This record gives sequence, C-alpha cells and structure tokens, in this order.
Amino acid sequence: MNQRPSEVEYAGSSGEYIRLVPDGNIIDILLAQEKQMTELLASLTESQATYRYAEGKWTLKEVVGHITDAERVMTYRLLRFARGDQTPLTGFDQELFIPPFGSWTTAQLAEDYRAVRQSTLTLLRGLPAEAWTRKGTANNLSITARALAYGVAGHELHHMAVIRNRYLS
Repeated sequence: MNQRPSEVEYAGSSGEYIRLVPDGNIIDILLAQEKQMTELLASLTESQATYRYAEGKWTLKEVVGHITDAERVMTYRLLRFARGDQTPLTGFDQELFIPPFGSWTTAQLAEDYRAVRQSTLTLLRGLPAEAWTRKGTANNLSITARALAYGVAGHELHHMAVIRNRYLS
C-alpha cells in the first residue's frame, strides 16, 4: 500500500501523526520501524530504560509500552473498520495502561512489541484493496483503515523523536 491517506480520511489530531510518515509502502515503513525499535531496546541499559526526563513523565520503558498498547488499540479499530463494522468505538485512557511497564524488562518489552507489530503486519498484508478506504468512528472522529495504519507508524515516529531528544540525548 503506497497511497497516503487524504485529509478527508481522518479528523482531529490524527493528522499530526500521519504527516510524520514518509512516502513509501506502509508495510515497508512498519518493518523498518520494527528493526529500529528492536535495536534500540537491545542497546538500552537499565538506567536508560528507567530514566524519566521530568517529574510526572513516563520512563523510557513506559513510553515503549505505550507505543505498543496504542498500536494494539489502533489496529483493533483498523480491523473493525476494514471489515465494514460501523459500530462507533470509544476512546481509551492511556494513563490506565502504563503501570505494568515499570516492572517489565527491556526483553519483555521487545517481545511484546515484536508480537504486536507482526500481528499488525499480518493484518495489513491480508486486507483487500477496498478495505483500506473503509471508514469508521473512533473516539467520536471519522477515520479510514488506511489512516489508522499510517497513524500507527506516525505515532511511533512521534515517540521515537521524543526518545531521541529527551531520553537519549
């Protein structure tokens, strides 16, 4: 899938993430991200993984856990909409998802991330052409399956920039 979502395929803050995604095949982009994240997690010391750049901010491990859980949520939405399900889906409180990651090792985070990413890739590879433009409502905003796929990649790009600039600089 090489076609970027047009602005009529999403609403709200989704565009901030989608615009971060470079041109190219979204599956290739997601594969490259998987390699980059896996290498990052393998290189971290425990001190780096538990670093918090300011009071009240997540640790690096929590950021990675958030990236993975957000991908789960976005991909669930993508699955529902791609299959033609028009049931509106609610938002989620990302803060409720964070606590477990403080006790996880970087190896656990990497395993979880890879499993979720592989599931995402398998889903995307199996979508028929017409499924990419099917639209649904999530968190009171209209969005297509294609825009959600780009949202997964853009969300990770956003957080990887934060990791580079705030956690590893």
